[in-house]
Order: sequence, then structure tokens, then C-alpha cells
Amino acid sequence: MLTYLSEFIAPFWGPARLLASYPVLAALGALLSATLSLLMLPRVWHVLTKDKGRAHAVNAEESVGKPVGVGIFIVLITVGVLLICLPFDPKLYFCLGALLIASGVGYLDDSKPGGLSELTLGLTDLAIALFVCVVLMNGANTEIWLPFTSAHFTLPWWSGVLLYTPVVWLCINAVNCNDGVDGVSGTLSSFTICVLGFLLYFVVGDVTNAKYLLIPYNPDAVSWALAAAVFCGAILGYLWHNAPPSAALMGDAGSRPIGLFVGMCVVVTGNPATVFFVGALLLFNGATGLAKVALMRLFGWRILGSIRFPFHDHVRKNLHWSNAQVLLRFLLIHVASIWLLVILLIKVR
Repeated sequence: MLTYLSEFIAPFWGPARLLASYPVLAALGALLSATLSLLMLPRVWHVLTKDKGRAHAVNAEESVGKPVGVGIFIVLITVGVLLICLPFDPKLYFCLGALLIASGVGYLDDSKPGGLSELTLGLTDLAIALFVCVVLMNGANTEIWLPFTSAHFTLPWWSGVLLYTPVVWLCINAVNCNDGVDGVSGTLSSFTICVLGFLLYFVVGDVTNAKYLLIPYNPDAVSWALAAAVFCGAILGYLWHNAPPSAALMGDAGSRPIGLFVGMCVVVTGNPATVFFVGALLLFNGATGLAKVALMRLFGWRILGSIRFPFHDHVRKNLHWSNAQVLLRFLLIHVASIWLLVILLIKVR
């Protein structure tokens, strides 16, 4: 909307041209979404269901009675701001719709006594992941690049869908499994989204840098970088209230769409392995538990039996870390590792 406003006003007032600049739109959008989250969430979370505690979770009683499902408002704020800031992009609009659906499913899981079944959630996540991959492929061939090699190759759209759908599904569930300690899932995810935004704008979405780094250029990437800035702003506004001890919880209504957004950004980068470089700690903390349970149920294999997952539960129970220690130490590890891994991703080729 703002880009069209710029076209109308710029002939009469030159500075209005800035409203067509992606960096300006990203800054304005992030600031607006953060402000809305910061100010509006406390005014609306009283209508949400209250947390009843999670079975087998460490210190689950500390969350009992707090509003849960705040993530649905985070997503609504993000979508609303993006409709204002984004140039017209049908593919991205469909993906924003998928974010709303993922958040709605998450809120149903938050509000229903006992939550939705694992099968229901798994199949719903798979359907949403499949839908966004079909939208992003858009019936066209897709160029894939991989780490540690300068080669890249072209896949037909249906192969791209088959390749990326499990990646998006993994992102949804890994981020969801990170939720459980005040601030951890939101903080780690927001930093991951920031780094993805950096890659999308300065690497994949910049024709000169992409050519220099031998990475396929994607003109759609800059719009996704703008979306990343706005979503990150909305999460940061929420984190003000989620700092230990938290006043409210985003629940599955927030963690699932955040994971979905991370997965969609990975698809836009053109490299399915990107998730392992930008979300290494998210995957270790959350997805390792998924792999552990899957191996035990499918093959009877018991691995890492002495370690509790999500790993944040292990360090709280076995190492007696406080919630604040988990948050700060995980963030330090995440920040220190992610930039090294990203440099390896784009430079060692």
C-alpha cells in the first residue's frame, strides 16, 4: 500500500520516494509491528485461554494461569503491517494466509483440554507445509544451491515441493518444541529470522552479491526480507512481556507460525540446507527430541537415553539452570555460532 502511495505523492513531494525503498519500509514496518505488539498485547490477552501446565515439562506449574495463545495476535499484527508495507505479491499473500491458518490451529491446540492429538497436528503441519511449497514453487522450475560447492542445479517444480515440504514441516515442529522456557523460543527464532532476512536481502536478493558468491539470484527475496523485519519486530514487542518471569505465553499459536515462517524463508533462499546453518541450536534443542521419539517408536532404538529433550528441560532439571540462565546462555551460543555457520554457508563453496 505504501509503495502505491509513494507513486502518487512523490511527484508533489520528493521525500515520499523513500516509501518505495525496501530498507525504509523494513525499518518502518518493524518499528510499527514492535510498537503494536508492545502496546496492544496487554490490552487483548485477557480474552485468551489460561495455561494449564504441560505434562512432563520441568517447572510447568510456573506457567499455570497465564494467558496462552498470544501468538495469534502476534501473527495478526504481522499480517496487518505487511499488508500496509508490502508491494502487491500474490504468492506472499497466500503464504500470509497459511501463517494465519497455522496460528489458528496452534490456538486450538492451546485452548483444547489435553490439546489436539499428535497425529492431527502432524498431518495439519504437513498439509500447510505442502501448500506453501506449492505456492512458492508456483509451477516453475527452481534453482537449488548447496553448501561447500559452487555447483547449482535446476529441479522441476514438483521435485522442489517434495524436497522442501519436509524441511518446512521440520521447522514448524522444531520451533514449537523450543517453546517452554520464558523468552527462549521467541528470542532464538527472532534472531534466526533476522539472519534469514540478512541473507535474503544482501545475498540471495542482490544480483551483484549473488553473482559474486555463485548463488542463484531470486528477485522475490527482498520482499521476504521485508516480511522478516516486520515479523521480527512483532516478536520483539511480545518478548518485552515474555521476559522471565513472563506475563503471557505465545503458545502453539505463536511457535507454529514462527516455525512456518522460518521454513518459508529457507525455501526462498534456494538452499534446503540453510536451516541447519541458521537454526542449528533450534534444531538441537527441539528437533533432536523429535528424532529420538521417532526412532524409538518406529524401530525401538533408544538413543541419548540420559538426556532429556527439549534440551532446555535437561539443563534446568540436571544442571539446575534458572530460566534466565537458559535464556541468556542459549542466546549467547546461538549468536556466537550462527554467524560462523552462515559465513561457512556462503563463502566456503
